[in-house]
Amino acid sequence: MKEIFKNFKFLTEYILVCFLFLILNILPLKLSSKIGGVLFKLFGKYSKSHITALTNCKNVFPNLEKNEINNIVQKSWENLGQTIFELGNLKKLFSKKDLIKINGTKNIKDILNNKTPVIFFSIHYANWEIHVPLLDRLGFSIGAIYRHINNELINNFVLKKRTRALKSKNSFYTPKGIKSAKDILEAIKRKKSIFLLIDQKDSAGDNVPFFNKIVKTQTGFLKIARKYNIPIVPIENKRLKDGGYSITFNKPIFHNNLEETDKDMMIKIHTIIEKWIINDPNQWFWQHNRFN
Repeated sequence: MKEIFKNFKFLTEYILVCFLFLILNILPLKLSSKIGGVLFKLFGKYSKSHITALTNCKNVFPNLEKNEINNIVQKSWENLGQTIFELGNLKKLFSKKDLIKINGTKNIKDILNNKTPVIFFSIHYANWEIHVPLLDRLGFSIGAIYRHINNELINNFVLKKRTRALKSKNSFYTPKGIKSAKDILEAIKRKKSIFLLIDQKDSAGDNVPFFNKIVKTQTGFLKIARKYNIPIVPIENKRLKDGGYSITFNKPIFHNNLEETDKDMMIKIHTIIEKWIINDPNQWFWQHNRFN
């Protein structure tokens, strides 16, 4: 009986998601994005994740007043709503000319010309869904890890949305877990690049300081970078006021100093992403239980 109820629940959720995304495909991109932002800003505060977001924000900004913390989290909900609703139009997003402004291409020019494998990383900031399709369009063969959704029907639906936004057949998404580890290693051996979002908790990771708190953090990609001498490129993503996005490729980092541990390198990387978050905290995904 429980299994029947579970399947009915999953099917109902799937139908609702399909209906929602059908409407989003009809609406103009900016309008659907704005609707998502407004809805999540209005109703996000009633979810359990709202308390998590407020606590996380207070941990990072202990000196801010309560109203300032509330304001940051409210805008974070708005950004999350925009990102989710934009996923329904992910492929259409790339048909809009000059919507994505790219900076720092000189930092990846030689890498692209030489077909050098690279590890790109970013965080759940602005619209993080645009990274992989963008890298694919720039000429990189990319393998990206995603977190599997419990509802298999919705998971497959969202995966198709992501995959259809790719221009080539050389890039791919792989679910986090044993399969992704194998897929990523195979991709590196085949001279492909990988993309990671590195700001979330990894229970199997190492203890590394992040905003002066010790958190479980993934460092496996650093072992790959050291072993194969692969450059690590930080990608800063910003949502602009005009509805566009700014993507900045930072200078490559190399993890080839034998005296530098994975933890040492991860501290440096955390310093980079801390600056991104502090610069505009409204666009970070505060709702994740990062500091537990």
